[in-house]
Amino acid sequence: GVMLRLCFFLLSILAAAPAAAREPYTDADIGTVRAADLPGEARETLALIRRGGPFPYHKDGATFGNFERRLPARPRGYYREYTIPTPGARDRGARRIVAGQGATGDVRTAGEYYYSDNHYRSFRKIRE
Repeated sequence: GVMLRLCFFLLSILAAAPAAAREPYTDADIGTVRAADLPGEARETLALIRRGGPFPYHKDGATFGNFERRLPARPRGYYREYTIPTPGARDRGARRIVAGQGATGDVRTAGEYYYSDNHYRSFRKIRE
C-alpha cells in the first residue's frame, strides 16, 4: 500500500532528475564576458571571424555540434567553432570561440559569440 506508493514516488523523482539535468542551456544559464576583457588572441580571433578569415587552423569554421548541450539548442550547422591560438601550446590548445548564425544567418554579422577557455566544458557569451 502506502510504502509501495512511496517507493514508486521516490523512484519517479530519481528517474526524472537526470533528464532535468540534461535540459538545454539558454543564454540565461551562461555567464558573459566583455570583449575588451578577453585575452588579446581571442579579440584577434573575433576580428577574423567578422572579416571572414583567413583562419590559421584547418578546423576553423567547422560545424560545432553542441553535443554536450552547453549552448542554447539550435539546428545542426547553426554553430561554428574557431580556435584561439595559445602561445606556447604544441596543439590547438583549449581556447575556442563558438559563433552562432543569429538572425542574419551569417556568423560574421550575427554578433552571437561564445568564449570557452576549457575546450567547451563551459562558455561565456561575449558582450561588446
